[in-house]
Amino acid sequence: MTEKTALTPKTHTAPPAKFSHGVRKGNILQVAGQVAFLPAEEGKPRTLVGPGLREQTLQTLDNVKAVLDEGGASWDDVMMIRVYLTDTGHFAEMNEIYNAYFERQGLTQPPAARTTVYVGLPAGHLIEIDALAVLG
Repeated sequence: MTEKTALTPKTHTAPPAKFSHGVRKGNILQVAGQVAFLPAEEGKPRTLVGPGLREQTLQTLDNVKAVLDEGGASWDDVMMIRVYLTDTGHFAEMNEIYNAYFERQGLTQPPAARTTVYVGLPAGHLIEIDALAVLG
């Protein structure tokens, strides 16, 4: 039986509750919902990248990528992405930012499936993203 391994990149602090930033079991890697925190600094609290959708979306995608990297995966391995937005009015802008981000990644595989839902997030947070990757 394949063991389940918790993933915490160096850029992340320990989660605030009993969950993992990512979990890999065999060739399956699940990235927990990531938000727009800047990379962790020793002894300092996590800080949000900024108030705007652009910077929050890009930082959130970078945080998802950090967990994928930690688990030995890449965007090419991602099968499903879920985007959680706090404002329905951000959908078109987020799509533009999202599309440009993935165009710069130089992916060789078809894009992942994606679902976007609207939720409440902690104050100041505009977006959260999770991902499911299958390696090999």
